[in-house]
Amino acid sequence: MKSDMNRRTFLGHAASAAAFTIVPRHVLGGSGHTAPSDKINMALIGCGTQGLVELDSLLRQTGVQVVAVCDPNKDSNDYVEWGKDGVRQRLARGLGIPEWRAEAGGVPGGRDVGKEIVDRTYSALHPSGKSKGCRTYSDFRDLLEKEKDLDAVKIMTPDHLHAVIAIAAMKRGKHVLMHKPLANRIAEGRMVIETARKTGVATHFIPAKQGKQVHIAMQWIRDGAIGTLREIHNWSNRPVWPQYASVPTETPPVPRGFDWDLWLGPSLDRPYHPQYTHAVFRGWYEFGGGAIADMGHYSLWRVFLELDLDAPVSVESTPSHVCTIQDSVSHRIENDYSFPAACTLRFKFAAKGERPALDLFWYDGGMKPPTPEEMETENRELRSEGMMFVGDKGKILAGFYCDSPRLIPESRHRAYWKNRNVPVTEDDMEDTAMQSDTDWMTAFRGGKATCGHFLLAGPITEAFNLGSISLRLGGARLAWDSENMRIVNHKDANRFLRREYRKGWEPKV
Repeated sequence: MKSDMNRRTFLGHAASAAAFTIVPRHVLGGSGHTAPSDKINMALIGCGTQGLVELDSLLRQTGVQVVAVCDPNKDSNDYVEWGKDGVRQRLARGLGIPEWRAEAGGVPGGRDVGKEIVDRTYSALHPSGKSKGCRTYSDFRDLLEKEKDLDAVKIMTPDHLHAVIAIAAMKRGKHVLMHKPLANRIAEGRMVIETARKTGVATHFIPAKQGKQVHIAMQWIRDGAIGTLREIHNWSNRPVWPQYASVPTETPPVPRGFDWDLWLGPSLDRPYHPQYTHAVFRGWYEFGGGAIADMGHYSLWRVFLELDLDAPVSVESTPSHVCTIQDSVSHRIENDYSFPAACTLRFKFAAKGERPALDLFWYDGGMKPPTPEEMETENRELRSEGMMFVGDKGKILAGFYCDSPRLIPESRHRAYWKNRNVPVTEDDMEDTAMQSDTDWMTAFRGGKATCGHFLLAGPITEAFNLGSISLRLGGARLAWDSENMRIVNHKDANRFLRREYRKGWEPKV
């Protein structure tokens, strides 16, 4: 890459002048170390709680140099977390400063916070205690324009910004590391994938690193452990954020240092409200992808790969609803703007090759399948999160939050594996199909693509976004023609395949 050559030339001159001090001594080259010219220059786009939490581990990768951070928010302490003072304490531990920002109270976030973490971490790693410092941007477009030696971006923004940022970065030749989802509109997801195909840059979808248990369970299924696979059930305790039942009518002032226009990005104008921003964006159809986009990518990405699933042929849902009383009459609130507090989704997949048709069920908001009879005999119940593979001759429990895959009941598990020379637990199995958390760095340097490159993301992206449309329509069954990107039995639903863009924000492949 031309930018790589420019950086190598720059670093050569800078090193001779002792001006480039951001690289720690232990990565200045030699056996087992990474020379500065071989580092991946990366920018973090999105400095909210999850972005900052993952920043710490990114900064400790010797093959990466974080050179810039970007967020519409400058610096505040009004973010949302899942345990009191958990985010601040975690960041403080990474910095080695227990009382870091403790006096401010609240949950920190914003680009200046990200810059401080980068600068403090690199300064501590460098023997002089100094670093060149990373740059800050409020607008990702400015970052992509001005950071000439940038190799890659990590996208950690709200869902509605994922596609426009990824497309813009790839068109400038930047590799892309992105959190879930790929996009929260089917048309945008296709544009992201097509841009990755056209540009040829390396990409990696972060949730793809999960799924070892699914891989093990699928090996057992192929071995005949439960006969023919008919159904997959996956349930989550999400949402763990509010799913607001009404659009806010108050118009509080935009917080100081927060660029609401940039946060909206491609979405149509609307008044600022804190019920849209930070971690609660996930509950809105416009800005998020719901619970399934949040956690389903972790648990089901591997399912789609192992079974070679195409997009579903149909999707239906059962959303919960909320009622209110007006003029002494109870009314159901008709809602096409926010995800329900709980739901079930059913995805039907056509037969392919030797695999017969199968159904995939998703549950959230405390919903889960009925306790299997095999567990009732042992007086056991399903956990609050998990996955179950159902065949015509048995069942396997597995998933992101299970200890290890198990045939049920336990007596069946022990009997089946007795005298069989096959792996039973994760520890017994060398999983050559899985990849490490850092294989994306090899791909970004021109090596083998990861098991999470964007070209694999089409079916799961279409499935989850179709689920959102079904919920948005109150539980409609949608028959899907993936080849023509069309819902064939509910013409009015096709308007939700695409986003209505603000002028100037339309992505172009």
